[in-house]
Amino acid sequence: MRPATPRLIRLLTGLSAAALLAGAALPALAENPAAPADAATAVTAPLQAAEPFSYRDMISANRLGDPQVSPDGRWVVYSVTATDVEANRRQGALYVMDLRDPGEGRRLAINEGGANTARWGSDGKLYFLSGRSGSSQVWRANADGTGAVQVTNLPVDVNAYRLSRDAGKVVVSLAVFPSCADLACTVDRAKAEADSKSTGQVYDRMFVRHWDTWNDGTQNHLFVVNTDDSGEPVWVTKGFDGDTPSKPFGDEGEFTFTPDGDAVVFSARLAGQSEPWSTNFDLYRTNGLSGDGVFENLTDANDAWDTGPVFSPDGRTLAYRAMARPGFEADKYAIFLRDMQTGQVRQVAANWDRSADSLQWSRDGNTLYVTAGDVGQTRIFSIDTRNSVVTPVTGPGHVSSFAQTPTGFVFAQDSLTRPSELFVKTFLGREMPRRITDVNPQLDAKAFGEPEQFTFEGWNGETVHGYVIKPANYVEGQKYPVAFLIHGGPQGSFGNSWSYRWNPETYAGAGYAVVMIDFHGSTGYGQGFTDAISQHWGDRPLEDLQKGWAAAQSRYGFLDGDRACALGASYGGYMINWIAGNWPGEFKCLVNHDGVFDTFGMGYSTEELWFTEWEYGGTPWENPRGYQAFNPANHVQNWRDPMLVIQGDRDFRIPTAQALSTFTALQRRGVESRLVVFPDENHWVLKPANSLQWHTEVFGWLDKHLKPVE
Repeated sequence: MRPATPRLIRLLTGLSAAALLAGAALPALAENPAAPADAATAVTAPLQAAEPFSYRDMISANRLGDPQVSPDGRWVVYSVTATDVEANRRQGALYVMDLRDPGEGRRLAINEGGANTARWGSDGKLYFLSGRSGSSQVWRANADGTGAVQVTNLPVDVNAYRLSRDAGKVVVSLAVFPSCADLACTVDRAKAEADSKSTGQVYDRMFVRHWDTWNDGTQNHLFVVNTDDSGEPVWVTKGFDGDTPSKPFGDEGEFTFTPDGDAVVFSARLAGQSEPWSTNFDLYRTNGLSGDGVFENLTDANDAWDTGPVFSPDGRTLAYRAMARPGFEADKYAIFLRDMQTGQVRQVAANWDRSADSLQWSRDGNTLYVTAGDVGQTRIFSIDTRNSVVTPVTGPGHVSSFAQTPTGFVFAQDSLTRPSELFVKTFLGREMPRRITDVNPQLDAKAFGEPEQFTFEGWNGETVHGYVIKPANYVEGQKYPVAFLIHGGPQGSFGNSWSYRWNPETYAGAGYAVVMIDFHGSTGYGQGFTDAISQHWGDRPLEDLQKGWAAAQSRYGFLDGDRACALGASYGGYMINWIAGNWPGEFKCLVNHDGVFDTFGMGYSTEELWFTEWEYGGTPWENPRGYQAFNPANHVQNWRDPMLVIQGDRDFRIPTAQALSTFTALQRRGVESRLVVFPDENHWVLKPANSLQWHTEVFGWLDKHLKPVE
């Protein structure tokens, strides 16, 4: 299941992370990471080398992101997170680079006390979050990272923030008890609950738990603080019953100051009794900065999702993203403009069949720059707000974030064959992006598998896309075992992007060819294609997977169809269970991570009920047939293929009972099976040592069934 926007016992080895790593060294992040010698060519084909890329290389790779450009366009600040596998932790740091002469990224001094979420103020100062004073607070430093001073001194952690245009104020999000009158009450109540000897939790409404956390009674609320340390914090969302930003994945993109800094606009959903089955987020404007509990609903006419408010440079127009269908988390995000003087709203690029992931205004206010999935890529697009002309700015690859410069863009981009690096590109021209960072130089010597996108005729005779990846150090004429990867969501995609959880190049590096199909339901191919999976989990996608598997084998002679395993997580794990009962015998083995076993039970046990109610056509009591139509639990009598089952015990999206039911069914039928449970992981496996164990188990399972000892 995709996170809402666009998831016991340690049973197996007791080996340490160091033993699992088998001597592989952690690549240290250079103090001054240099740009590659030939940055222009680094965007395309990988080098072929003797040593193949492995999952150990993936886990220990450095992670770059969040580029932020200074107001004068000279500097870009970005984050790099290094992984210490031995210590089982990751540590982020902030770097700065001079865009006038890119070549070196310099680690900022502010990292010594811990620093993240860097944002430039219009005053030329660098603002950031740090826990150096004992809690997470907003700090400010000079552009070179010197002279750090604390901006906020609040009694609870700051979890997100945004500056006003003049940098005179900052709005911060804090987790507070909404019934409290002030922050001191929140502190006292939290201490009293921590000191209480009783542990019973009492709930009168849902959410009882969400993603991986039980509800502790707090909500995310917004407070405004003067950056010159004058005055008292103002609780500007006091009296609003809901979270800003939303839990668990919301950020500062859900709130902003009005251009004059005299009010705040935020996206939120009313909690109440209906929160777990509602996607009705609206944009609200506070009544100034008084904290009087009065809010204007700017999008009351739309009962679906409204979010991402961004004001134009002249302050007159508010751009935002909105879905059209209530209760559907994977609907298309269309783009709307609201005239703040007249209240008139109009849609731009209404005929563009892509879903906008983010919005930025151009400096002249005539263009919106947007990221969106597009046929296996994620690109930056420009949209002319006057005539709705849409133009792609970037080409192949996955752009995760970007910032504007006076002459173009700095953006973080990854691909199937390279984790994220920074690139620059001008506004005009067809020149290739130029890479300016190299935070993983150790990967230059690794051999990667060569990916190729292909198409075939899938369900309803429609074109479906997929990727085939050759094994690293591929030898022409040789046949290879296959890892058949199935993405989750189900409204997701296995496209031209890097992943630290499901990375197809780790399979290529282990000697497997990889096949991935973006079946009906996948994103980036138009909303109709995405819609096709709802209430059709088991028929249309399965037909695409079957036809795609056949097409790949017909087209690529190096695929050994007699030695293949299918693997998937979340919806992909559901599909593994569905394949076990409805396509048995096709694969030598199966791997199911956090997959759905009983769709009917999911309707009562998952936390985000809007998901199951949309996907299965209502509540379980209103439409039981919708829940049973494609229920893997109804086909267990056909199960016979060996299956590895993996579960995070803190996964409240697809609870542990689903995995236990899967394993019980396998064991009771006498099917070869293995269960791995991570007590401290959620829908994802995030801790380095756990990721090592996960990959060791998965690759051991594949090797056992596809590479038998001769």
